[in-house]
Amino acid sequence: MNYDIIVIGSGPGGYVAAIRAAQLGFKVAVVERAELGGICLNWGCIPTKALLKSAQVFNYLKHASDYGITAGEATPDFEAIVKRSRGVADQMSKGIQFLLKKNKVDVIVGTGKVMPGKIVRVETGHASVGSEGVETGHAPSLQEYTAKHIIIATGARSRDFANFKQDGKKIIGYREAMNLLKQPKSMVVIGSGAIGSEFAYFYNSIGTKVTLIELLPNVVPLEDEEVSKTLAREFKKAGMTVMLGANVESVNTKGKLCKVMVTTKKGEEVIEAEVVLSAVGVATNIEGIGLEEVGIKTDKGKVLVDDFYKTNVEGYYAIGDIVHGPALAHVASHEGIICVEKIAGKDVEAMDYGNIPACTYTNPEIASVGMTEQQAKDAGYEIRVGKFPFTASGKATAAGAREGFVKVIFDAKYGEWLGAHLIGDNVTELIAEVVVARKLETTGKEIIEAVHPHPTMSEAIMEAVAQAYGECVHL
Repeated sequence: MNYDIIVIGSGPGGYVAAIRAAQLGFKVAVVERAELGGICLNWGCIPTKALLKSAQVFNYLKHASDYGITAGEATPDFEAIVKRSRGVADQMSKGIQFLLKKNKVDVIVGTGKVMPGKIVRVETGHASVGSEGVETGHAPSLQEYTAKHIIIATGARSRDFANFKQDGKKIIGYREAMNLLKQPKSMVVIGSGAIGSEFAYFYNSIGTKVTLIELLPNVVPLEDEEVSKTLAREFKKAGMTVMLGANVESVNTKGKLCKVMVTTKKGEEVIEAEVVLSAVGVATNIEGIGLEEVGIKTDKGKVLVDDFYKTNVEGYYAIGDIVHGPALAHVASHEGIICVEKIAGKDVEAMDYGNIPACTYTNPEIASVGMTEQQAKDAGYEIRVGKFPFTASGKATAAGAREGFVKVIFDAKYGEWLGAHLIGDNVTELIAEVVVARKLETTGKEIIEAVHPHPTMSEAIMEAVAQAYGECVHL
């Protein structure tokens, strides 16, 4: 069959690209070997948020008396929590199925491989649709499809390491972490990025003894240092063991418990746990998909593309985790839209990778965009920094969520909003104001003069900006 556009992969980059292409009048197909919606929807972003919501509700129940409510003793039902999470993922996957059908996008179930001559070869017979997995039940077969444009959106997977290689049972990745049959009594989490920190928070919240190990000096090491130190403090207050500047040398899985050999400045230490979660980055899915046969260039595990996601071979494109830029769902989706709109001949802007929000859904939450304070200094800027703590927020105090702050950074000379770093309750819902303001080149004065509703958490952004300019009333 012939198509205008074939997309390989139906994650947040692939399915969005396919639907937008269909809206623009193209005949489109999506090739998917597993679940519609990809890792993010089925084994990442969405089901993890369902797990974290259960942890949040449990935490509220444990502290009900703080709000003047008497409640019986609450206990987490791990099996029910996981079942709810899988149900949420399944519901969302069916939603993607509906959207693709509504927009007349053909779904080809199988493993796609690009071939020279704008051909996609699909092996069928071992694929499934739906988050629970539905086997097709027939022997593998090959089918070839042609397209004027082929978009590769094959995503990424949990990165494996030789000294703590995942076996899916004792040493696991994020996929197994959200689908365990029983709650472990103890867990070591290696890596404190967003994935590691979120799972560490979840399991610690429901009663698992968690040790979080980070090679670098701070947890969530890409965040502003003040944010990182605040999260580490909150983790420790919640009873988690946090080891910084610690290197995992090996993991011995032969006994009943895993023995994790860790090296720190103090020397070697062995940590025992039922399960070890490896959460140190991701690896791109670019092996065996035909890149070499077509002649598509890669570098350090990433497909090389231009500003509009064209590879070096005419008619082939790549988006999402397999190209440069942060491996985030919202980035992949936007890349997909830019890619197909450029194919359609529309006047589109290249992605501004300096204005991408990042969110971590721990408790407290983290949200950030732009430069950290240190990055701004290193870049030679003379800066204005404003910081508003949630201890001074009426809404945060009423909600019993006074941990954290909003921190903003401006160029003192020209007033450019260089960055914002938030930690606290629901801050992932606040960061979009900063992203839009920076996109519109809004000045600090305009933020101060824009009336923010009271009492809200969002006031803290205005207050932090005002503090940067010496005009904050409530500090």
